[in-house]
Amino acid sequence: MVWPRTLYYISVYTAWYDGDVTVVTFRADEETIQAIRALQEDTGQSRSHIVRDAVLAARREARRAALRAEAEALREDPADRAEVRAILGEMGGGDAW
Repeated sequence: MVWPRTLYYISVYTAWYDGDVTVVTFRADEETIQAIRALQEDTGQSRSHIVRDAVLAARREARRAALRAEAEALREDPADRAEVRAILGEMGGGDAW
């Protein structure tokens, strides 16, 4: 991996509800800095707020991706499909109305 020539160090200070403060520092390339600045201008939000929202959004997306993968694995699992068919058969074929 080739590192970009210009790296910025960003410190984000986040106050949590219990009164603790966590400092997060990361290296950001020029594209990331420009994106943060654009979001600040567009939204009027602080850099801390923008970075916090981005991390939380990434975590939500990772959870969704894991759930999607699990659902797809179950959909393709012959044993699970057979169990669903058996349960539907016990319920009258799945036609509740």
